[in-house]
Amino acid sequence: MTDYELPPLPYAYDALEPHISEQVLTWHHDTHHQGYVDGWNSAEETLAENRETGDFSSSAAAIRNVTHNGSGHILHDLFWQSMDPEGGDEPTGALADRIERDFGSYEAWESEFRAAAADASGWALLVYDSFSNQLRTVVVDKHDQGALWGSHPILALDVWEHSYYHDYGPDRGDFIDAFFAVVDWDEPSSRYEQAVERFE
Repeated sequence: MTDYELPPLPYAYDALEPHISEQVLTWHHDTHHQGYVDGWNSAEETLAENRETGDFSSSAAAIRNVTHNGSGHILHDLFWQSMDPEGGDEPTGALADRIERDFGSYEAWESEFRAAAADASGWALLVYDSFSNQLRTVVVDKHDQGALWGSHPILALDVWEHSYYHDYGPDRGDFIDAFFAVVDWDEPSSRYEQAVERFE
């Protein structure tokens, strides 16, 4: 059985200040993200034990915990990689061209993404939809409600309250502005290119 571990942040805890505080990154990474890693491991242990004993009375809850905590772990890892102290620019290259093709312009995509982030109860994602072969904005509530089958996350923004309340109170829009001030397109571009190479 795989034992999932919390990866370190790709930058120092204070590296995204003043946009995202050291305190928020510390709590968010070390407590919240760690909790999803622990929850995923615990759920997998429960499923393995149930298969050995033949008692599946707790399996349905454990399966839900796998999708909730597993998605939480995966999306948080992508969220950290979607930001950088030197970020804040627009995408370039193949991803920029595809955003313009699929959304009409970068400005149209950003406006759509901001609308999704303002309304979500969890995450706003830019994904590559391998079924339709196009980029889409997706609202995922919690960690695993609203995902589109066959889609591959390219960029992730966590809008759970623990992401921003300490820094911005109820002003989620200010936090969305802060995200765009540090967004880093290197990892999303790489993920996009990998998805296209595999499915187109």
